Amino acid sequence: MTDTPILIAGAGAIGSILGGMLHEAGHDVTLLGRRAHMDAIARNGIKLSGLLGNRTVAGMKLADDPARLGGRFGLILCAVKSYDTESIADALADRLTDDGVVVSMQNGLGNIESLIERFGRRRVLGARVIFGAEIPAPGSPHVTVFAQPVAIGPAPAIHREDAPALAERARAIAAMLDAAGVPTVGLADIMPVLWAKILYNVALNPLGALLQQNYGALAADPDVRPIMDRAIDEAFAVARAVGVAIPFSNADEYRKVFYEQLIPPTVSHRPTMLHDLHVRGRTDIGALNGKIVELADRLGVDAETNRMLTRLIRAAERITKKTEKKENW
Repeated sequence: MTDTPILIAGAGAIGSILGGMLHEAGHDVTLLGRRAHMDAIARNGIKLSGLLGNRTVAGMKLADDPARLGGRFGLILCAVKSYDTESIADALADRLTDDGVVVSMQNGLGNIESLIERFGRRRVLGARVIFGAEIPAPGSPHVTVFAQPVAIGPAPAIHREDAPALAERARAIAAMLDAAGVPTVGLADIMPVLWAKILYNVALNPLGALLQQNYGALAADPDVRPIMDRAIDEAFAVARAVGVAIPFSNADEYRKVFYEQLIPPTVSHRPTMLHDLHVRGRTDIGALNGKIVELADRLGVDAETNRMLTRLIRAAERITKKTEKKENW
């Protein structure tokens, strides 16, 4: 993986951090992102700050449209929102080399499957990204929270006989990112840690977006905490029904870790869903709580709290879009 051209597809906050760190480490990196952000990087380099260190990195190739990309890539790190997975996969179908690999660095469930539909099982890996970042100004991504190392690996239940070879590739990519200064590990099965992150996200993201509160405030509120607990219970039951080897014996054990170990280092963090709701009018709720509901309905498992949170976010999306229309009259 050392010499292969790398594409960051969706160079927002997380993608820009990964791309900047890799380029500074000597890799050939292209960023694909929004025009204002790309223009700022073209003028002044990418100004990285926060928990992974402060630096300015220049010289990366930049594009704001897939049609403007040059060449093919041996590694694509896909960091777009879950609702854009299918469209970016179609746009980049011919940009991945025959022996290349695309890694879903996204929130939620279903992204690996969507990428496999376009690129094939042997060229797709999943990742769990659990650090937080924001872009306070174009060209200036800032790491706000780094809870645990990035994890990369296959999903053996999906990849089947291709999983061992893909696990080797995951370890190579993880080593490359780790050497670039982004703590990363390679795993033989990504699904248990993806589901552990789902438990975290279904509790915090929608409520943080709806109430406009940070994670510490949500956990401390006596009326909010029972809602989070129930969302976790339902998601845990779905994970068990699906057959995922989630690394906790029961939901109570996970909640102890959630409140005592995961919330404290992210106490002042607000979910990206809050930003997406009020700036874009669209969120990735469908890949989070919405996916729990979809699986629960299929499996005959209760998910009424996740259903309520999904409906509230979708209603908030519609209200935001209506408000934007009125303001544009």
